[in-house]
Amino acid sequence: MNSRTALLDVRQMHEAERLAVGTGVSETGVTENAGAAVAREIVRRWPPRAVTVLCGPGRNGGDGFVVARLLAEADWPVRVALLGPRDRLAGEAQHNAGRWRGTVEPLSPDVLDGADLVVDAIFGAGLDRPLNGPAAATLARSASEGLPIIAIDVPSGLMSDTGEAAGAVATVLTVTFFRKRPGHVLLPGRSLCGEVVVAGVGIPSSVLERVAPDTFENDPGLWISDLPRRRDSDDKYTRGHALISGGYPVTGAARMAARAAARAGAGLVTIAVPEIALPIYAAALTSIMVQPLAAPDDFDRLLDDRRISALLIGPGAGTGEQTRARVLAMLGSGRPTVLDADALTAFRDDPPSLDRAIVGPCILTPHEGEFRRLFDSSGDSSGDKLTRTRAAARRSGAVVVLKGSDTVIAAPDGRAIVNSNAPPTLATAGSGDVLSGIVLGLLANKMDPFLAAAAAVWIHGAAAAAFGPGLMAEDLPDLLPNVLRSLDSRG
Repeated sequence: MNSRTALLDVRQMHEAERLAVGTGVSETGVTENAGAAVAREIVRRWPPRAVTVLCGPGRNGGDGFVVARLLAEADWPVRVALLGPRDRLAGEAQHNAGRWRGTVEPLSPDVLDGADLVVDAIFGAGLDRPLNGPAAATLARSASEGLPIIAIDVPSGLMSDTGEAAGAVATVLTVTFFRKRPGHVLLPGRSLCGEVVVAGVGIPSSVLERVAPDTFENDPGLWISDLPRRRDSDDKYTRGHALISGGYPVTGAARMAARAAARAGAGLVTIAVPEIALPIYAAALTSIMVQPLAAPDDFDRLLDDRRISALLIGPGAGTGEQTRARVLAMLGSGRPTVLDADALTAFRDDPPSLDRAIVGPCILTPHEGEFRRLFDSSGDSSGDKLTRTRAAARRSGAVVVLKGSDTVIAAPDGRAIVNSNAPPTLATAGSGDVLSGIVLGLLANKMDPFLAAAAAVWIHGAAAAAFGPGLMAEDLPDLLPNVLRSLDSRG
């Protein structure tokens, strides 16, 4: 996959640094470049003012000493505070502390007196425990006084592999190096990092071939080459025939999903509905075909049509035995299938039976409540979002899309993508139904399920962001053409 948006955990970043040293890059050079990048970003945003640099005992502190030296050389008034005794520093922290010609004070809230900016170089990505003591007290005072905080790598107290906050406070700017960490895009970490700048520090991109990252931030570069393209030779069947199982009396969810599937590129979309619901669906839909189901085996006969290329059930389907039976029939057909909403909840009492039925391409799109019912049935919902979604994908054999502001898309083979472009306006009833329809439209065009899920999530977020405030779910399908047009121009 495109390595530009790779997210590196602590172990992978350490490995990248180790491999870089093997290519001739020096640790001293990396630290100097890191500090210079932070100083450069500060100077770009603020004129000279009183800055307090909070340094820790490790590599992050070494970066901080470089920042302090470079800002002082540029005639900024700089105050430096160190956590722990100076005589215990080692490596780059010791080396760069030795190059700092000013006073080094013990780290405490008092060092903030008179400060206009604060640089957090205390712990960064290496911390694996809650922030406490003078570090926690000093950062807490910085936040309470509204001082702008610039974090080096990640805000201290933020778990960089998971995005969990363990004493971290909000920053206005985070400067990280080489590639982002998962904690920069997973919540609540994303909301604490402020603006995130990724700076080059001399580590060559070639080291990623050996690091082999398996987590990425969602971006068109990951999937745009696989996005279905229209060809002069296309007809409606070559563009895919999508089938949705529509519900009653809840009909709006399936109708929105159908319109989204058509907008996303499916050549034909059919909704199979109970005969009693035919007038409702038919009156509301024009180009979407509505197939009434009068006899018990009508749905199975529909599945016999080999021109149908992708399936969706869940929006408005109900959680009873009929939904369970249709899910199993769809999965048994071997065709790409999207299971959402009620189709997931229908298996809450027997999740293993759903796992056993998934033998072909399948995408599950749960929100947090549905996810817990299927995958945390033991009551153990511990673990970070990446770990939980990966485990669910591995267990079920499906691509799992755990929805939210930081949607995680995981494949059974361990690959994962974190989405970060979803605006808060997507927190509205029915937006998930539209998402499942976009996934269906891409699957109908034979797009790889993992990439189709990632593309659909990004397109969904981009459409909502383009609309702005006042968004309703039914607005979303008609916003898709502009997003797809922009992707066409990029592709």
